[in-house]
Formats: sequence, structure tokens, C-alpha cells
Amino acid sequence: MSLNNPEPNISKYFANDPPSCFDSLTESKGATSQGGSGVPESYLSYDYLGNNSMEQKPAFNILDSVRDLWEPPTVIPGVPPSNLTMPGVSVATDLTDPVQDAVGLLVDTAEAQQRKLLTPDNVTQDERGLRELIENGCFRSAVNLTARLLTIKQQGFGHAGYPVKHSPNSLQLWFTRLALLVKLGQYEIARVEAEPFGSLSNPDVFYEFYHPDMHSDRKGSMAPFSFRLLLAELPIYLGTPRLALDRLTELLAVVNQIRSYFSRATVPQAKEATEFWSVRETRVLHSIVNCALAVKDFSLVEQLLERLVEGTPSVTQKRNLISAWGRIRLQCGDILGAEKKFAEARRLKDDKNSEVPDLIDRGLLAVAQNDFQNAFDLFQKASAAAPTNTMLYNNMGVCLLYSGKLKEAIKLYEGAIQRHPKPCLNESLLVNLSTLYELESNNAKEKKINLLRLVNRHRADLTVGLDVCLKLQTTV
Repeated sequence: MSLNNPEPNISKYFANDPPSCFDSLTESKGATSQGGSGVPESYLSYDYLGNNSMEQKPAFNILDSVRDLWEPPTVIPGVPPSNLTMPGVSVATDLTDPVQDAVGLLVDTAEAQQRKLLTPDNVTQDERGLRELIENGCFRSAVNLTARLLTIKQQGFGHAGYPVKHSPNSLQLWFTRLALLVKLGQYEIARVEAEPFGSLSNPDVFYEFYHPDMHSDRKGSMAPFSFRLLLAELPIYLGTPRLALDRLTELLAVVNQIRSYFSRATVPQAKEATEFWSVRETRVLHSIVNCALAVKDFSLVEQLLERLVEGTPSVTQKRNLISAWGRIRLQCGDILGAEKKFAEARRLKDDKNSEVPDLIDRGLLAVAQNDFQNAFDLFQKASAAAPTNTMLYNNMGVCLLYSGKLKEAIKLYEGAIQRHPKPCLNESLLVNLSTLYELESNNAKEKKINLLRLVNRHRADLTVGLDVCLKLQTTV
């Protein structure tokens, strides 16, 4: 991420956003509510429509007039607009670190002091410091730093509702802050702070609103496109995915208009501009697919995936899309349809492609057929080729559990954490292992506290509460 870049890219920090309800293929095999009996929700997860592919940009420079193109609202000369964007930080205090608080409560203060996190005071008070915090996984500290930086711009706590001058830098700061809040599950704060921005259609978020001398005659949107996409997706996290679907559809219509304009235009870089906006169109389509999954509109998903596959020139990306298509059909119980898609994806494989995706597809298919031993073998083979892919450890553990090998599943998870503590101390694996401890014994609390110690020493921020991922009550 760079706040000096008009099109910030923080997708590598938020690789699983927006959420898809298809993170688990075994959810229906015995998912229970928290504290219930039986086998809880398991995490046979996989990369669906990864944001990294969506965020790729053409390998050429794009003119600001292409990147920022967005039609501003009509402003009547001499009449002050009434619909200005007046945001402000909504919380007066910094976000605290729940891991350190839990360690202090459940272990002791000496262990809590072993936690080494970067704080806003440890980095430069600018976008470089913000980037450093995010790269180290210190998302709460990054949120706290955005509050400081926005306060400098007269948009801190207590400033909501007051007119303010916006800039590309301030809007990128807001985008980063809201994305971090969503990542951390702070949805209510994100909702309140996002509300003043609406759909970024107010006149004061466009260059034309200000004197030309301020921005060297630039025109169009000062807000990054990623910000528009985030605001459209936000209702997914707030429990209203159909509203998000409406917003994303409206966003797609505008993007289609702009792409069509450049495809017919004779302006400089028209071909490159068309490709650039085609990439943005694809990003919106990916978001709509994820949203359609959330509302279980599988007919729409099928239509959109067909459109995406047809419009994808890259063989690798096309293969990934078709593979994801097969996994969705598995979720719907269409095993035959999934097999056809997996076979189609396999035919696109070449010597440069890794066989790992194919092994994962075959493993998921075996899971759907209740052949857990074969699935385990396939995931294990994939893991040998991709030893840092923690999703595979999760899948292998779930297969062992469904095969009645509880202790072997626990041993597998513990071994993965011992070999690769930072990546394997992720939320999904922690949920699985904590659940297995509870299934194994009524005295699971001490083992889960030992996991908490490891998180304290090896992980920065968790994005799921400790009451969920470690099943520990951290309040008195």
C-alpha cells in the first residue's frame, strides 16, 4: 500500500475479503452452534476468487485522466452545494490489543510483556509508518495511526458533520482505515464512519470542486476506485448482502459505461485505457459473485462465472476461475457438474502450472463423496509441494477428524504450528484445533491457554475474537 499512489493496493493484506459463504465445503456435515455437541463447523477452505488477481494492473502507465475518470454531480454556479462529505473518526480512544489483555487475565503479566507489537509511537507519523504497521500485521495499531493522521487533517474525533477540504491523500487514508476496520470485524465503527461518504458522489470528492491551482487542472474522482468498491461491499458485512448486490450492480453499470467509452474513443492510450477499465470491471464482477454466493443466488453466480471465463485471456486465471466454478457446484451438491468443471480446468494445465490446484480439486471432490482417506492423501501430496499453504493443513486435519482419527488430527495441527508458527497460527486453524481439544477432553482449557501463549509471541492481530477462535472467555 502506498498512500501516494492514486490507486492503493492493499489486497495482499486482505486476501480473503470480501467474505464468501463458501469458505467451508463441510459446513452441512454437522455444523453446530457454539457450545453445542457433535462435530462443529469445519474449515475445508480454499482460495476462491483471490483479490491478488483482481488487483493486477496493466504493465504500463495510465494517465490520470483515465484513472480518475468519473462524472461529478452537477453544481449550480453561485449556489453552495448542500450535500458535502463531512466525515470524522467516531471513537475517542484507541483500539486496544485483546490478545495482550487476555494473556494478562488468563496467564500473568510477565507473559503479557513478551508480546512485541509495533505501535503508532514506534513508526513515523505518516503513510510510510502506516505501511510498516500493516506489513507487520499490526492492524489495530494501523487503525490508531489513521486516527492521528486524520486528526491532523481536521477529520478526527468530534469533526464529523463539519465541512472540510478533501484530497487524494485524505480519501486514501479513509479507505485504508475503513478496510482495516472491516478486516478486524469492527463493522459498527466502519458503518458509522463510512456513512458520510455515501457512494462517493458528493461534489467535494471531485477535483473540479476545488480551484484548478490546487490540483493542476486534474479532473474526475479524487477517491480511489478501491474505496468505491469497499463502500459498495460494506453491506455484506452488516448483514444486508442484497443491498450490497444493488450497489455493486450500479457500480458495474458505471464501469461498463467508462470501458465502452474508451473502447470507442480515439483519445491517446485508448486501448490501454480500455484494458485498464476492463480490469476494474472484472474486480466488480468478482465482488458480485461473492455477494451472489452470500444470498445463494447460484443462477447469477453461474451466469457471471461464464462471463468471467469468456473474458479472461490468461490461461492460468481461466483455469482458476473454472476450478472455483467446480467448487461452487460441489457446495450445491452437484458432484457430476463439479467433476466436469474440474476436468475442464485440468485440461488447461501446462508444464508451467503447479499441480497443487488440481490436487486440491480432487481432494475436495473426494470429501464430497465421503472418501476422507483419499482426500487426505491428495491434500498431503499438495502440502508436500506447497508446505506453507496452511489451508491444506486445515483440510488434512478435518479429513482425519471425519475418519475418526481425532488424536492424529490434533498431532497434525500441533506439528504444523511447531514448524510454521506464524502462518499456522491463523484463525481457521486455531478454531479447528481448539474445537478438537474440546472434543478430546473436558480439560481443554489449559491447552487452549498454551495456544494463547503462542499467539501472544508469534502473531500480531487476530481478526476473529478469542472467544471464537480459541473458545476462551476473556471477560471477568
